[in-house]
Order: sequence, then C-alpha cells, then structure tokens
Amino acid sequence: MFSSLFGAVLAACFAKTALAIPTISVKGTKFFADGQQFFLKGVAYQGTPSDPLVNTEQCQLDAKSMQSIGTNSIRVYHVDPYSYHKGCMAAFSDAGIYVWLDLDTFNTSVQQASPTWTEEQFLAFTDVMDVFQQYDNLAGFWIGNEVINTADGSLAAPYVKAATTDLKAYMAAKKYRQIPIGYSAADIAQLRPMLQNYLACGDQPNQIIDFFGLNSYEWCGDATYQSSGYSNLQAMAENYSIPIFFSETGCNVGGPRTFDDQAAIFGPDMVGTWSGSIIYEWVQETNDYGLVNYPNGQIYSGAPTPIQPDYDNLSGQWKTLTPSGVALATYTPSNSPPACPSATLGWQVNGNVPLPTLDPSFVAAAASSIKPTINPQPPPSSAYPAAPTGIVTRYSYQTLWPRTGGTFLPASSLSSPSYTAMSMGLLIYPSLTPGNSRKPEDTTSSTLSLNPSADLGSNTPSGTGASQASNPSSTSSSSPKASTSHSAGNRLLAQPNLLTAWTEYSTLGGHGGIAAAVIVCLLGSLVGGAFL
Repeated sequence: MFSSLFGAVLAACFAKTALAIPTISVKGTKFFADGQQFFLKGVAYQGTPSDPLVNTEQCQLDAKSMQSIGTNSIRVYHVDPYSYHKGCMAAFSDAGIYVWLDLDTFNTSVQQASPTWTEEQFLAFTDVMDVFQQYDNLAGFWIGNEVINTADGSLAAPYVKAATTDLKAYMAAKKYRQIPIGYSAADIAQLRPMLQNYLACGDQPNQIIDFFGLNSYEWCGDATYQSSGYSNLQAMAENYSIPIFFSETGCNVGGPRTFDDQAAIFGPDMVGTWSGSIIYEWVQETNDYGLVNYPNGQIYSGAPTPIQPDYDNLSGQWKTLTPSGVALATYTPSNSPPACPSATLGWQVNGNVPLPTLDPSFVAAAASSIKPTINPQPPPSSAYPAAPTGIVTRYSYQTLWPRTGGTFLPASSLSSPSYTAMSMGLLIYPSLTPGNSRKPEDTTSSTLSLNPSADLGSNTPSGTGASQASNPSSTSSSSPKASTSHSAGNRLLAQPNLLTAWTEYSTLGGHGGIAAAVIVCLLGSLVGGAFL
C-alpha cells in the first residue's frame, strides 16, 4: 500500500506538462498534424555549435521573431542531452514551432570515409531520443546529415539504414510514440535518385526512413523552375513513397534573397509531392546566409534584428503561400516503396544488401535495462555548482548502467542496497565515491565510480552554424557550409554535474517512503523546478 502511494506521489511530482500542440505523424507521402496535412516553413537554428536549446530567454526572443514571419519549424543539428531544454522547447511550442532534431553529435555521427555503427554510437543516439521524445513539438529525428557528401561515398549508406533500423527497434521497445526518423542528404547529382530510393526501399518498414530531406542550393538569383533544376528534382520525387522536403535551401548568390523558390515548392508544380522547406539559416555568420543579427556583433545573444530585405522577402513569400493539402481521414496512400537500386558506376551498393545492424539482443537489453533518467535542471548561473558528495545526477552509462562483456545487467540482477531503482527512474547508489569513470571499452572493472570533473570530450570545430553539419558539406558549389572534420572515437557519455535529489528507497518503508517522495519533490522545486 505504502509503496503504491509512494509511487503515486512521485508520479504526481514528476508528471510531464502536456504541450498544447498536436504531434506530427506520417502517412504515405504526407505529414499530418491534428488531422490536416502539415507543410514545413522552417529555418535552420544553430546559434551555438553544441546546443542552441539551453537558453530559455534567447529561445523566447527568437521564437517570437520567427513566429512573426510564419515559421512553423526549426532544424537543430546538435544538442547536449545532459543540458536543460524544457524552457526552449516550451518557448517554441508556445509559438507553434516544431523541432526537427539530429540524433548524432560531432563525435558520434556515421562517417563517410570509414563508416561504423557501434554500440557507443547507438547509446549516444538514444541519449538524445530519451530526452526529447517527451516533447509534443518534437516533429522528427534526423539519423544523419550529409553522411554521404561526395559522389564516391555510397558505401556508407547501409550504415545509415542500420542506424535507422536499430533506433526504430529501440523506440518501439521503449513504447515511445512513433516519432518519424529521417535523413538529410547533400545534393549530389551523381547519386540522384539512388540514395533517396535506397533509404526508402525494401519490404521491412523498420529499415526504411520515414522522411527524406534534401540540402539544395540550386535556385539562385533570378532562376526559374526549369533553369534551377527544380523540375528535375520534382521528376525524381513524383512517385516517392515517403515525405520529401528541402532540409536546407536559400541560395544567396546574386544579391539579396527573394526566396522565389518558395512559390514553386508550395505552388502547383511541387506541392503535391514536396512537404515544404527549411531555410538556411536563422543566425547571420560570415557566410551571409542569416536572417537576423544580434546586438554588438554577438551570435545567439540578445534581441534578433532582421536583416533586410531578406527577412521581409521570406515573410512575404510565406504569408501568401498557404497550401491546404489533404485531410488525414480522406487520404489513401498510393505510392509503393521504390526498388532498391542496383550497383552502377556511381552507386556502389547493389540492391537490398544485409545491414550492419547491432545484435538485436543488445538493442532489446538497452531498452529494457535500467537506464538513468536524464532530468537536468535550468542552470542558476552561467556555471553549474559542483555536485555534492553522494548525490548523483548527470549519469555515466559505464558507471550506473554497467556492462559485463558487452551485456547489460537486467534490473533483476541489481539488488539492494548496492543498486536499486525507484519507479520514476531515479537511481539509488548509496556508496559512490569520486574516482575515474570507466571508458566505454572497459567492461570488466568491478569498481564503479564517477569523476565529477570528467569532460564530455566533444571535438567542436571552430565557428558555429557554419560548421553545424555532422559531416563535411555537400560538393554543391553554392553550399554555404564550411568543410569540417569530426572524430567518432570513444567519449565519456556523461558526467555528474547538475543537482538532483535522490533517496535510498530500498531502505525506506511505510510512511518513511512517502515522506521521502515528498522530500524529493520539495528538493526538486528548490533546485530549479520540474524534473521533466
């Protein structure tokens, strides 16, 4: 009785606030929200290299400005899952703006030159998924961005598909809502339409991406539907079986941008096939693709000031382009998945080849084992206070989610008092002492410890949005992104930092357990608000 009441108190304490925005779903070739077809009018938003969704006040300022020009989506390339995001996600939700989020980081993305799909990459991807799946305005996840960025890089494609397969399996096992997972491609003429068809081919839905994004900067200056090459893109997408849209667009060659391509994308030539576009980019940088500036030359700091006439030009286009689409209830998909392309001189993957997926038992164990709930709190200042001794919050898989020979320990094997989990996912560890965190490859050590000063080990390149893509930029001559190099080596997956109250539930009973739950709630309020 008391344990049930304890759980009820905790559930009430940590109940997630419902966001007043309908979730995005996929049916056939369309996105839907609240029963109506959804078209993206988005901007790329990466004001800082590591995470633009941690400064609530800044997000509120930007969301208000975005809303004024008709924005309903932002694309975010990198986040730190161990930072606080609730404020920013709420700010964009309140403005009717959805987030399309990359699962990878600079360290964990699939690399074209030496592609891998490892357990460590999988765990890092699920970090992001676990944190952001709770938000109703999380529209979709990107499994990769421009992984294949040259004409000879197609051998990396099966790794993208393997990652999709394993992440879909994990999502299903965790009983999360069916959040669409897609891929954002560099516009490489030699790989059209093989790449988009390969990622959507096959008779196993769990191996197929849910949407395809194209980063294209072909429409420049006074181009037309024909001269820009958009007519060719349309021809290659007409019979595509999943939603397709421009995940980056907005060429700035030839003076101020007029965004005339938006009239084609949302007009009769393309609107029946394409689901909208994301303009590159919100923040002004040295590449001159921004829509706003910030005071005193800062990036992502202060009230955004529109860059004219680009800002008003985009606003004018979007406000006059209001496609109605189709209703979910009356829509019947008719397109079938494309055939898997055979190997050619440019495309090197021959048909529906076996995928380098992880062992299904590993994925299942990862979903069913005790995995620390990441519940960061908003920072009280620019620097977080050190976590006091004996309090665990920012978790390390190799410490609090132990592995032995690559096998995750199931909940049944973890007994009180050394390791016990409460019903809400908070972990109890009564005997932690500072020490060196184990590396991901060290699976045999019996000493479990945390290093409070451990670094996440991000190889952050110089610049911000200009180097936000997970991989080097497209070979397209008009692509604005600088080429960067990233390492997918081992990293510490987490570190203790933010304060979260915890209690040794296994040693408490009756009224003591209820009191502990109340204390947890009160402490949570004191250190910064709701845990979710």
